[in-house]
Amino acid sequence: MIQQQLIASPVTATVDFAAPGVHHGFLRLPYSRDDAAWGSVMIPLAVISNGEGPTVLLTGANHGDEYEGPIALFDLAATIRAEEVTGRIIIVPAMNYPAFMAGTRTSPIDRGNMNRSFPGRPDGTVTQKIADYFQRVLLPMSDVVLDFHSGGKTLDFLPYCAAHVLADKRQEAQAFDLVRAFGAPYSCRMLEIDAVGMYDTAAEEMGKIFVTTELGGGGTASARTAGIAIRGCRNLLVAAGVLKGAVEPQPTQWLDMPDDDCFTFSEDAGLIRFSADLGDRVEKGQTIAMIYPTSRTGLAPVAVAARRSGLFTARHFPGLVKPGDCVAVVADEVDG
Repeated sequence: MIQQQLIASPVTATVDFAAPGVHHGFLRLPYSRDDAAWGSVMIPLAVISNGEGPTVLLTGANHGDEYEGPIALFDLAATIRAEEVTGRIIIVPAMNYPAFMAGTRTSPIDRGNMNRSFPGRPDGTVTQKIADYFQRVLLPMSDVVLDFHSGGKTLDFLPYCAAHVLADKRQEAQAFDLVRAFGAPYSCRMLEIDAVGMYDTAAEEMGKIFVTTELGGGGTASARTAGIAIRGCRNLLVAAGVLKGAVEPQPTQWLDMPDDDCFTFSEDAGLIRFSADLGDRVEKGQTIAMIYPTSRTGLAPVAVAARRSGLFTARHFPGLVKPGDCVAVVADEVDG
């Protein structure tokens, strides 16, 4: 870590983060490749600054096949005015820009999963270099972070906004206040099943207020989920004290994912047939899916059972599964 701190980030911003007004530019990362010996990865960036106030960092396409965040953030960057802002908003609609342009979860350059690459390396792969810039430059200057996610091409979710249960209860409470303000149809107290290397973890360990989402999936965005993202983003900015206006209250059902039993994984490969839909209430031991072997006909399907009772919150997408794939997520309905 000491050695890493001595190496300057190769990423440079083409805008001045301290300049007042609305500024559009790029995070430029030199990247020599076959079709451009002195080429660069150019990550779109907007900075809106006006007077004293908090800094909110907004990010989308941490995974490149998740689209509600980029829709909301490109929309915000195109419409926001400096006089609406008190403080500063930093907008990066597509964190893992190579993955976003390829429509893939991970980078086509180095197969890097941005959300498993923190704290990154200034002398590492392209994905690690981008993560390092967020770790050492963007996160330290921010007070609040909203990172948009959805299911991408392999998961489908009930649309929810979420924050994590934290040891620092003051930090936790502030995050859940912003989840409440976001106003997604569902709001979630979340337990990560794999927190190592996550952007979330990097931000929270710095004491930042971190909020995230899961808004649909299937590698696309609907009118409904895009609308939830756009409205929720503005609500959060208002509640964080950086955007003028009033929060538009929305009804929400709170969910809790308290332990690993919320997650059901496949032990078999094949064609999946769900026997419950998202939003259904299921019981522990209930068959929620069957997996049909596809190597030949005449073989019986394997039943997949819920590991706990609760609300069917997320499912595998699309139709074929492999051993180890997450098949279903079941959450508890709780009071907010």
